[in-house]
Amino acid sequence: MSTDKAGLAATQAWVRADQKAAMANQSVDVLVIGGGASGAGVFLDALSRGLSAVLIEKQDFMAGTSSRSTKLVHGGVRYLEQAVQQLDPGKYQLVKEALSERKRMLAMAPHLAWPINLITPVKSLIGLPYFRVGLGVYDFLSGSEKIGPSRMENKKALHEICPDLDLKPLAGGVSYFDGQFDDARFGVAMLRTALEMGGHALNYAAITGLIHEDGLVVGAHCSDLMADDVEAGDAAFSIHAKAVVNCTGPWSDTLRTMADPECKPVMSVSSGVHLVIDRDLLPTGRGILIPETEDGRVLFLLPWLGKTLIGTTDDPAQLSMTPTVSDDEIDYILRTANSWLSRPILRSEVSASWSGLRPLVADTDSETTSQLSREHVVINNKGLISLTGGKWTTWRRMGQDCIDFVLKNSTLTAKPCGTPGMFLAGAQGDAAAACAALAHLPADIQAHLWQAYGDRAAQVLACGSAERLVAGEVYIEAELQWIVQQEGACTVEDVLNRRLRVGMLDERVAAEMAPRVAELLAQAQTAVPA
Repeated sequence: MSTDKAGLAATQAWVRADQKAAMANQSVDVLVIGGGASGAGVFLDALSRGLSAVLIEKQDFMAGTSSRSTKLVHGGVRYLEQAVQQLDPGKYQLVKEALSERKRMLAMAPHLAWPINLITPVKSLIGLPYFRVGLGVYDFLSGSEKIGPSRMENKKALHEICPDLDLKPLAGGVSYFDGQFDDARFGVAMLRTALEMGGHALNYAAITGLIHEDGLVVGAHCSDLMADDVEAGDAAFSIHAKAVVNCTGPWSDTLRTMADPECKPVMSVSSGVHLVIDRDLLPTGRGILIPETEDGRVLFLLPWLGKTLIGTTDDPAQLSMTPTVSDDEIDYILRTANSWLSRPILRSEVSASWSGLRPLVADTDSETTSQLSREHVVINNKGLISLTGGKWTTWRRMGQDCIDFVLKNSTLTAKPCGTPGMFLAGAQGDAAAACAALAHLPADIQAHLWQAYGDRAAQVLACGSAERLVAGEVYIEAELQWIVQQEGACTVEDVLNRRLRVGMLDERVAAEMAPRVAELLAQAQTAVPA
């Protein structure tokens, strides 16, 4: 397989059967296992260098941690505080790298990633200069990567940002700029871009074993979990590769053990729980970083897709394909947020909640998971290259470092990394023409289509009806055709949680939409060309 063969055209359907046929029992340069942020990043990087590459994901693309983040593209302001307190130059380097990657990420897909102004309320007069100086250093380190200045904020500004904020104990606040994004849709745009570059990707395909030659991993045996008769063996296929890359996040050690049963585990996981509130706590579109919690963490209150997002926790967790949210975790988040509010958030106002597992590289000297390193590492276990750790903001650099490592440890040769100036699907066409094509629609639907699909919004609209799927909601029927035909969705959950995002915004609305989504999903899948 070679990337000399053209990839999908921008208007061409993403047909799952074609993706499987293109990789089954083939040989490629790079096989990526894992369809989250890091896997998609490695996939894009390999293709940008002219390598042939395929990607396998056991669940849906972005189904795990990569769709369950705090939705921030951040430069690492908390790392900066640690760098000062611990006199750790490595933390400074982390901040510099993240600031650079933040700017690139916002430029790659402006419809899916945007600047956000965050304010930190401060209770003591002494605290104000402390935070102001720290954020001034953050601005300085940003240099040309800066997306906005930090500044002092008075109580009047705090009230405008969050009218329900309790001003009595506050001395004021300090604000700064970071980035925000739609994580799952950003990841889907990465994968769609990769397919248009000549790659192939398959969701709902499990690794059943690794292929070894001369003691090294040279491929994988796979099972198509959506095959008509998995037990009869119809689902089995293999992929040979000159490099096999493990990007399974919290599950990295499982695959590493398949490569080398004697390898030392390196992973630890923590759970990050978020709540979505059906109240407009932040009417100006600015967010809040609460710097003091009962256990030394921070808590974010963020505007996100018309709701208020609050999180996150950072507790030790067990591996699970479907991590759940406990009552204690909900109570902790509400209790912490309400301690800063004059009008408390009621449990009945929680419209959605979710938990994601963070992949942390274990540090045996750390006593709590919040102290574990979030830096990424690349490990070689008998030819299986594992990329793990890291965070969403640095996905591009993680992919570059991983493929650099692959090239140094294999016979592959390639062009230099081509991702620094890349634009993703939805940010490659005529934005003005796309906006004009939406002008006749209600303003809320226009905004939604642009935010979700960018300059491809007009193509989405051309797929079908602009009729709302639920009265009063922004989602329209044409999206379902597009999502199934162009974005690799296979199930109702794929559509509701990771393409439309409604399942992670309002579980009641998602349940109301589910029967219609199932009906149109079946029709759309039948209509997809073979």
